[in-house]
Amino acid sequence: MGEKVVAGAFAPSDRQAYREKLTQCLTGLERLLSERRFDRPRNLMGLEIELNLAGSDGMPRMRNAEVLQRIASRDFQTELGMFNLEVNILPHRLSGRVFDQLAEELRTGLAYAHRKAAEVDAGIVMIGILPTLGQDDVVPANLSDVDRYTLLNDQMVAARGEEFALDIEGVERLISTSASIAPESACTSVQLHLQVTPDRFADVWNAAQAVASVQIALGANSPFLFGKELWRESRPPLFQQATDVRPPELRNQGVRPRTWFGERWISSAYELFEENVRYYPPLLPICDEEDPLRVLNEGGVPALAELVLHNGTVYRWNRPVYGLADGVPHLRVENRVLPAGPTVVDVIANAAFYYGLVRALADESRPVWSKLPFEAAAENFDAACRHGIDAELLWPRPGRSGGVAKVPAVKLVRDELLPLAAAGLDAWNIEPSDRDRYLGVIEERCRLRVNGASWQVDTYHRALEAGLEREGALAATTRRYGELMQAGEPVHTWPVGFPAP
Repeated sequence: MGEKVVAGAFAPSDRQAYREKLTQCLTGLERLLSERRFDRPRNLMGLEIELNLAGSDGMPRMRNAEVLQRIASRDFQTELGMFNLEVNILPHRLSGRVFDQLAEELRTGLAYAHRKAAEVDAGIVMIGILPTLGQDDVVPANLSDVDRYTLLNDQMVAARGEEFALDIEGVERLISTSASIAPESACTSVQLHLQVTPDRFADVWNAAQAVASVQIALGANSPFLFGKELWRESRPPLFQQATDVRPPELRNQGVRPRTWFGERWISSAYELFEENVRYYPPLLPICDEEDPLRVLNEGGVPALAELVLHNGTVYRWNRPVYGLADGVPHLRVENRVLPAGPTVVDVIANAAFYYGLVRALADESRPVWSKLPFEAAAENFDAACRHGIDAELLWPRPGRSGGVAKVPAVKLVRDELLPLAAAGLDAWNIEPSDRDRYLGVIEERCRLRVNGASWQVDTYHRALEAGLEREGALAATTRRYGELMQAGEPVHTWPVGFPAP
């Protein structure tokens, strides 16, 4: 959430006061939009990656405080679990050699963090869910020692009123309960930010929603949880269930979950912020001293602190973000779909594909969301999470006949979406060599039908065939993953299995 939250109890009046401030913030946002006070187009993007800490044995290490102390860089921060870190890359302009620049910055930063982690018998693993993570690792005692996580956990537990229930049926079935939100810490993701003008926001958000399933199909990297083989990308069902403060009765009434895909295409950014306030009770009713409407009346720009904090507790896969930079307000689309990893090259290839494709789709005169029912986009997201690179997706038929047809994700990408992504990168003025290199990684994944999840599953089953028990096979897979991740070649080139002794 990026807020310095101090733990403490809330009185009933705190929630009423906070709700009033949220209403004022919404009015302030509406005025800022109508008065066209937002930043001009700047083509800025940003990148955050959540990371795992694991030892040379492949097992999680609860040592993020010690590792961060040794890294001593504001680019690295805590995340929910003691085995998590997050690295933040400063905003870059989308042009020229930006993807090669990002790759070099990430390689340098992650290598440094890995060396520092090694000083306390840990290492950086960039993966959606650490395969060796057990239920005993995601308990309240292993939440990071940060007030905002403690407070968020306490408020979500109180709102739930009973244990959180996990029930994910994939290749195998996982049924589990938790007394806290700690299982959410198993999910480590990549967040891609894109600053957009208010006039462009809806088109970019709709485009991002339309291609979220394609991102998952190509980038799935989370097939295991608590020793079970589940979906190819198990983060979304885990995240939704681990943060679901609705008891079954409220779910049966149709109350929306705090983690969700959405339910419709939009026509403005305001709609998403307004929905978040209308549908979701505050979890952290902490009021700022700022009077947003007075600030506006005096010619200033409000921080809208309550709206920003509340927005950070609603976990949309494409989240609207309001921010201030040098006193000027801006809007961002935060794409939260992708798992971390497997390598820096893979992360940057995923980013290049996303930024290029969203640009091209948002520029179309008859955009894809005018031809694709939102329900089909949501169905696609579920199919991609379940099946990864083997998913079949609903997509508008080419030509004037209309309607949608089911098509293999890899065929859709190679035949239709990669050329669009290339055109989008050209529109961003990306260097052609960067464009071709990183989109080439995506093309090869499709040609070989290999991504992080498929490699993990194939290698795990090789280990089982070699006689290892389940836990040993998961640990061996994790260790081999770490070796190949550090070597840095993209995942479609990784050999399945283990090198000969």
